[in-house]
Amino acid sequence: MTPAKPLAGKTLFVTGASRGIGLAIAKRAAADGANVAIAAKTADAHKHLPGTIFTAAAEIEAAGGAALPLVCDVREEESVQAAVAATVARFGGIDICVNNASAIQLTGTLQTEMRRYDLMHQVNARGTFLVSKTCLPHLLQAPNPHVLMLSPPLDMRAKWFGTHVAYTMAKYGMSLCVLGMAEEFRGQVAFNALWPRTGIATSAIEFALTGAEGLKMCRKVEIMADAAHAIFCEDAKSFSGNFLIDDTYLHAKGVSDFDQYRVDPTTPLMPDFFVPDEGYQPPPGVQVG
Repeated sequence: MTPAKPLAGKTLFVTGASRGIGLAIAKRAAADGANVAIAAKTADAHKHLPGTIFTAAAEIEAAGGAALPLVCDVREEESVQAAVAATVARFGGIDICVNNASAIQLTGTLQTEMRRYDLMHQVNARGTFLVSKTCLPHLLQAPNPHVLMLSPPLDMRAKWFGTHVAYTMAKYGMSLCVLGMAEEFRGQVAFNALWPRTGIATSAIEFALTGAEGLKMCRKVEIMADAAHAIFCEDAKSFSGNFLIDDTYLHAKGVSDFDQYRVDPTTPLMPDFFVPDEGYQPPPGVQVG
């Protein structure tokens, strides 16, 4: 029988957890009594986006967990090493690593400046590899260690590349880490990817893509947090190398009410990028687009 608070006493290292999905995953774990290291760059308030590592820490502690706010740039090896070392010094180890930090720019080849190309690849692909690599010595000592990438299934259809090849390459770099590391550490550490079927209502999405009106077509961050929590409760020795879509996975775990996650149940849901047509059918009653 799964305990009522299965993540109690577990330590999570979450990148980009000052807001959005990363913070939601952290708070869901905190509700169990987990320890959370918030590894993000936002020590001072962003001019457009709410939340810092310190406001996130307050929310995590209010949810029932222990928080460690850490200024961390996932592009810099020394910064990541220092953050991981501080986490281990504070909490004694790391049980779960969440690679949530990501950079996005949906531009075509001629419109993509190389500094933006470099940023996306350094944060998404290189950052995920670096954070995973640095956490691994500690994860290998944990009883049920998980690494979770917030990245999509590796669907190689040209339509996902043609309009924003630089971003797709960088985002798929995170998923390639899942593919390779799951095999390399099979039976020792679980590596899985989680991706939303629909847009998720975050301040970053509102600012960069949809505006306030577009959020009505999204689901709440809680769907990703609930799915991540369930993944962390899986047996790491056997549940690895999976590319999961949030509602398909939750439905397999017994969830049937997906309207609870909608921002506005009267507005059609906006589909996310990268969801394959085959093998990831939506749960009964769920319609997107």
